[in-house]
Amino acid sequence: ELCKVLALSKAAAAQQQKVVVVSVSPQSRASLAARSRLGLLETAQKLTRFLKALGVHHVFDTTFSRNFSLLESQQEFVRRFQKQAEDKKALPMLASACPGWICYAEKTHGSFIIPHISTTKSPQQVMGSLVKGYFAEQQHLSPDRIYHVTVMPCYDKKLEASRPDFFDQEFQTRDVDCVITTGEVLKLLEQEGVSLADVDPAPLDTLLGAVGEPRSHPGGGSGGYLEHIFRHAALELFGIHVGSIHYKPLKNKDFQEVTLERDGEVLLHFALAYGFRNIQNLVQKLKRGKCPYHYVEVMACPSGSLNGGGQIKLEGESSKEELQQVERLYGSLRAEVPEENQAVRELYEHWLGGWGSGRALQVLHTQYHPVERANSALSIKW
Repeated sequence: ELCKVLALSKAAAAQQQKVVVVSVSPQSRASLAARSRLGLLETAQKLTRFLKALGVHHVFDTTFSRNFSLLESQQEFVRRFQKQAEDKKALPMLASACPGWICYAEKTHGSFIIPHISTTKSPQQVMGSLVKGYFAEQQHLSPDRIYHVTVMPCYDKKLEASRPDFFDQEFQTRDVDCVITTGEVLKLLEQEGVSLADVDPAPLDTLLGAVGEPRSHPGGGSGGYLEHIFRHAALELFGIHVGSIHYKPLKNKDFQEVTLERDGEVLLHFALAYGFRNIQNLVQKLKRGKCPYHYVEVMACPSGSLNGGGQIKLEGESSKEELQQVERLYGSLRAEVPEENQAVRELYEHWLGGWGSGRALQVLHTQYHPVERANSALSIKW
């Protein structure tokens, strides 16, 4: 699909040409860097040059849109925490950035689990809103004139992009038109007979603000939702500044807890649950009314997004060594705090109409839908 659009775009007259935008996830960039034995900045610059040589017009980094996802998740958690007495399903709040988990929740547990899921859009879909909204306005283009592609570590991101909730009826266009995995980028390189290491670097594009090095967020390879929300809630709700965060592993490293205590009283109880075995345990606790958590960072893949099914498998290395290499690269970036990003603040103020505005709610949040199964005897095997 992407190659077809690029070919048509090159052949089209200027006024009919699609502006092709590619947004790259930091997890995909880390996987490509490990495969090419490059640093993350080099990888970003060389990938930009390669994609532009194919006919792509702009290459962005979804770390920028993840700032919005983290900030909205923080605010949403505080709102839910403050109304837990009147709304029994306000807590625990369950993360919503993983489409594999969302698909499972909608199909298998429907209306029971949906009220617990955060309504904040994933970084992919926030990027879709920014590209087809803000960026389109800046370029004086209607959203349907832009063809937006994301590079993701996960095949389920294709399902997420195809959700009817992310389709613009007025312009008959999706927020994200096409999703390719990290492995499919490698196929593109091979198809073109190109080694990323041999490509000359190019300047990086940004959606807004000064051009700089790729950045990351503290808190692990799945976006750091738990850590950002934990720190924000501790300060906002209890006036406690949290420095380092201490994880307590339970049965395995993919199910861990974080607790905030004061004078022996538990104020906040968070967890991360990665992989379907841990997700099923979490859901059973919820159904029995014995879930002790206020917030859970949920990811379908064991070890989280860096280990997504769309990532590149490295030749001659065990899956553990491979993942450790990608994690080291991912963690080598300088971390930024979303609240301190000036470009993000400007977009909130001038484009979204301020923090907590109706427009921010419309652009940065979504909804979920229970899926009725034709035969209740059917079960989904994961």
